[in-house]
Amino acid sequence: MKSTAKKAEKSNESFMRDSELRYRRLFEAAQDGILILDASSGMITDVNPFLIKLLGYSRAEFVKKKLWEVGAFKDIETSRADFEALQENKYIRYEDLPLKAKDGRLIQVEFISNVYRVGKEKVIQCNIRDITAHKRAEESLHLQSSALDAAASAIMITDPEGIIEWVNQAFTKLTGFSSAESIGKRPGDLVKSGKQDPAFYKKLWDTVLAGEVWRSELTNQRKDGSLYIEEETINPLLNSDGKISHFISIKQDITARKQAEERIQRQLEHLTALSAIDRVIASNFDLKLSLSEILTHVTVELGVDAADIFILNQNSQVLEFGAERGFVNAAVRNTQIRVGESYAGRAALERQLVEIQKLKDEPDKLSLPSHLEGEDFVCYFGEPLIAKGQVKGVLEVFNRTPFDPDEEWCDFLKSLAGQTAIAIDNATLFESLQRSNSELTIAYDATIEGWSCALDLRDRETEGHTQRVTEMTLKLARLFGFSEADLVQIRWGALLHDIGKMGIPDEILHKPAPLTEEETEEMKKHPILAYDMLSPIRYLRLALDIPYCHHEKWDGSGYPRGLKGTQIPLVARIFAVVDVWDALNTDRPYRLAWADENVREHIRSLSGTHFDPHVVDMFMQIPDI
Repeated sequence: MKSTAKKAEKSNESFMRDSELRYRRLFEAAQDGILILDASSGMITDVNPFLIKLLGYSRAEFVKKKLWEVGAFKDIETSRADFEALQENKYIRYEDLPLKAKDGRLIQVEFISNVYRVGKEKVIQCNIRDITAHKRAEESLHLQSSALDAAASAIMITDPEGIIEWVNQAFTKLTGFSSAESIGKRPGDLVKSGKQDPAFYKKLWDTVLAGEVWRSELTNQRKDGSLYIEEETINPLLNSDGKISHFISIKQDITARKQAEERIQRQLEHLTALSAIDRVIASNFDLKLSLSEILTHVTVELGVDAADIFILNQNSQVLEFGAERGFVNAAVRNTQIRVGESYAGRAALERQLVEIQKLKDEPDKLSLPSHLEGEDFVCYFGEPLIAKGQVKGVLEVFNRTPFDPDEEWCDFLKSLAGQTAIAIDNATLFESLQRSNSELTIAYDATIEGWSCALDLRDRETEGHTQRVTEMTLKLARLFGFSEADLVQIRWGALLHDIGKMGIPDEILHKPAPLTEEETEEMKKHPILAYDMLSPIRYLRLALDIPYCHHEKWDGSGYPRGLKGTQIPLVARIFAVVDVWDALNTDRPYRLAWADENVREHIRSLSGTHFDPHVVDMFMQIPDI
């Protein structure tokens, strides 16, 4: 029996030694700080290496001291009451306790104390975990969240099923839906615009579920029912397993930009139509052919159902049929209208636009003319055709549905009427064409100026730049002996020098930070985009040299074609100097204007590399720059 008891005692002693050894290894290797206190005296009996390294105090500065006697714990509210609570086996925890290391660093820790029994004795074990990195991460996340919430673009975060989890303030401002109204719903559960077909959304989901970024423009609807155009980018976020965890959608209201682009596109189409009509007028004296071509453009570009032209017989003061398009009946072809009678006669007499929004509501004294019966026209516009101060006829346009045109539409109607009058007058007197061409050039010039103003509005950092460089370029071009005809083309080229930037995305054009290499290459495409946009317009081809070549350099290091020396058109070499002069001589959001002499010195320093030396010499001779 004694032998058995001794064996058991030795076995128990061996087990205790092994347990103590395992505990010691864990104690020494732990990645949290550990303090062991004697529960009766409150003295620290042991400290692990991690805590020594964390706080910078030696083992001797911990052991045989009470907790609140150690330097790192002197500034915290550790009292005898706390210690007495521990003696009563009460758990103490500080979730965010600042400890000052020996070198003065402030370390955020989680402090947990528990009372344990080791045999018959009670000990207090304090576990101290460094949460500094965790706190910084929390602060970083909070900062990122605040930044996203304050972002100008609307941001929406959804789960993989498309359920909205978070939206920022800009989202609410854009859509009208608050965070509470949005979270937990799908975007489609909010107001639906019905402007996109199912195939559009299928392509969207096919793209993002494949882990690819989706970007497009679409029409959407606000909470109040109003429609707007947005540019949306959806980025899939992948977790550590490579699976989609969330989608981040970034939205921007581009309604104003799209309207401006559409307006510019309409102006371009109008300008092309005017140019086509001009060619017809200049190339033949067949009045019927000219009028037929004009009416084709009238109905297409003005978006009306029908149009006709009546020509004034100057001797009888009777408007006689000239041409029609879009009429159901042929009665209009046999119609004659005396000046002052009906709508066309009134337009000719009053020499101004006659507009009838509801033909059926007109009083009896101006009842519907017989040749319009059965046509079901709802509204009417009659524009007198005036050339050289004389009424040549009337251009009438009709629509079978209600139509409320804007000022731009009315202006284009006047332009078409002006060209129609020219065509009529050209049939009898060729010289009037030459005089009218100057008026047409003014119209072209005004449209081109409108484009340049639209460009300035799109890029506010360079507002006014276009007008200034145009004036300076013309001054310098005159010193080189360019003719007045050449100066017209040079002026147009200077006004349109940055027209290619209409094709550069806003996120690149308006980026406040330096562009990436890829974005820089995208920006460098704007001369090519200008060429592609303007080269189809024949009358602008001579003005292309500046938009296409103003970034070429004398030494051949420019773009887009790397032209060198006199390979670069002279007008582009002239404009390059003026462009840099104005850029440096005016304030920009990111810097103040340079002093004149500094700009001059900079331009001189680039003579022979960036600029044509002869152009630089001529530029420096301008007295009032």
